[in-house]
Amino acid sequence: MTLEFRVQHDVATDASPAPTRSERTGLRGFLDRLADRRAAARVRRVEARLQELGELEHLLSDARGVVERGWIQHAWFAYLDEHGRMRKATSAAAMDVQGRPLVAACLVGAVVSAAGGPHAVHSPRVQHSLDLVWHALAVDEGAPVLWCPAPDVRMGRVRDLTSWNDAPARTSAEVAGLLLTAERVAVQESARLQDVVGARSRA
Repeated sequence: MTLEFRVQHDVATDASPAPTRSERTGLRGFLDRLADRRAAARVRRVEARLQELGELEHLLSDARGVVERGWIQHAWFAYLDEHGRMRKATSAAAMDVQGRPLVAACLVGAVVSAAGGPHAVHSPRVQHSLDLVWHALAVDEGAPVLWCPAPDVRMGRVRDLTSWNDAPARTSAEVAGLLLTAERVAVQESARLQDVVGARSRA
């Protein structure tokens, strides 16, 4: 027995498929291309942020090592002068430390030192690392990090970190622990960004 398939005459078997999204022209095509460019820009921004977070995690780990080797209060740095005597430098005299043997650092000074020294104090690496440290101190873990606050807000946060470091009962172990928490915040922020990207790609 032979089975025979018949095609109804009203079925357009040779009809061209509908244009794909990338082939659309006119206004729709323009909007498609615009949306693609915006999506690509978002991906690049997220990739750059993820790379930066990895670098900041390493910087904070290095800062923790600085504190574990030597920690001070009421100054940013302790260093040896040309006569081998220990000197302390506040934020106002931080440049005096450049090129000299570092003996100890406070919380903020350790981050600055790990980033390369006082000349790097205004660099994005230092500023964003301090964003993570302040977040670790003041915000519940798992909440998104607020980057690039207003200059006066950022200065207020640095004062918060300095006051916390200089508290009478503070210990070097607590300062190192806060930096470790900030490293964990960097990891959590990376995971959160990856989840956001994944959710958008599935939408």
